Amino acid sequence: MKKYWSVARWEYLERVKTKTFLFGLFIFPVIMILFGGLPTLLATRPDTETRVIGVIDQTGSLIESLQKKLDEKYKLPDGQPNYVLRNMTDPRFTTLDELKKYGNEMVANEAITGYLLIGKDLYDSNLVEYRSENVGNIRDIERFSSSIREVVTEKKLIQEGMDPARVKKLSTSIEIKTIKLSKSGGEEESGFGQIFITAYLFIMMLMMLILTSGQILVRSVIEEKSNRIIEILVSSCSATDLMVGKILGLSALGLTQIGFWFLIAAVVTLQSGVALISFSSLPLILVYFLLGYIFYAAIFVAVGAPLTTEQEAQQFTQYLTIILVMPIAFAFVAIQNPEAVWIKVLSFFPLLTPTLMVLRIPISMPPLWEIIGTITVLLASSIFMMWAAGKIFRLGILITGKRPTIGEIVHWLKRA
Repeated sequence: MKKYWSVARWEYLERVKTKTFLFGLFIFPVIMILFGGLPTLLATRPDTETRVIGVIDQTGSLIESLQKKLDEKYKLPDGQPNYVLRNMTDPRFTTLDELKKYGNEMVANEAITGYLLIGKDLYDSNLVEYRSENVGNIRDIERFSSSIREVVTEKKLIQEGMDPARVKKLSTSIEIKTIKLSKSGGEEESGFGQIFITAYLFIMMLMMLILTSGQILVRSVIEEKSNRIIEILVSSCSATDLMVGKILGLSALGLTQIGFWFLIAAVVTLQSGVALISFSSLPLILVYFLLGYIFYAAIFVAVGAPLTTEQEAQQFTQYLTIILVMPIAFAFVAIQNPEAVWIKVLSFFPLLTPTLMVLRIPISMPPLWEIIGTITVLLASSIFMMWAAGKIFRLGILITGKRPTIGEIVHWLKRA
């Protein structure tokens, strides 16, 4: 067995049994569900009490139609109306400022949740004010906006001598069903949501893996340098074997974690019957995911090899993480136009290859030569970075109390 495989096996088995790893393996999905699913569940749950909303209707013709529209569209689980409108027009108040003051007092006394101010020029300005202590309830505001828009549209149609019911019947909404075509002419039903989630899921998993395991990789290298046992290790195997084994072992550890989480997501997807992931391109995406992570891991180890302290490691890993997550900035552009020449060119740049190819594959499968070329570039870059990490580490062992400059590191690689 190659010595680096022995190192990789030891690194993996020693860390996979730790309580920290096992805790993170199971606790992270729970945290994601609590912080991801629970807020959504709470935000979308129906109201349990009717809300009283005041209305200052200066047009004098909308409040009844608006109440009817809200009653038709929104009800509580027990069948009661979700919103009750209260006409705040009062003969005691002759000016708009007096009505606003009255409305503000009603809100302060909690007699109403808030109030709508519909001006006389609504049909020209298309502007309605909603005044409340809580203007962050986007769901209520959207409901009021859509209902008022429908009522105003119906009023305008009637003024033009048209039948709103007939116009609504004739104004049929069109749904576009997307069919993805392969190079061979095959068809696959695929929506934007499925494509977007497939690409972004793997990108976020890759970035998450870099964030969580990058610090571990660098610290592991520093521990090897500061531990006296390093002399025995280097005498038993080469520095390159040690670094390659460390990269492969810790990469396998991170991939085990991600694989477990992905298995949970796949089971949930299959059980729910909602095809959120495009499984047709999954094998090729996994290839880029695996090679991309090994490449990034090798970069972390190469950067950590000349460092000597935990403080330096923390500083450098922060800068490195920012650089490695920058490819996400190209995500939306790549989704909109994956065949752009500059996107194809950047796909051969190793730092961007995993991200851009994972984005492009679910949308429009690149030609075979691009796939072979980018995989070759990524594989060669990973091998080079592992070799470089080993050489830098071998010479960095001899330096204590001084961080080498970039020029010195380049000189080391030339001499290696």
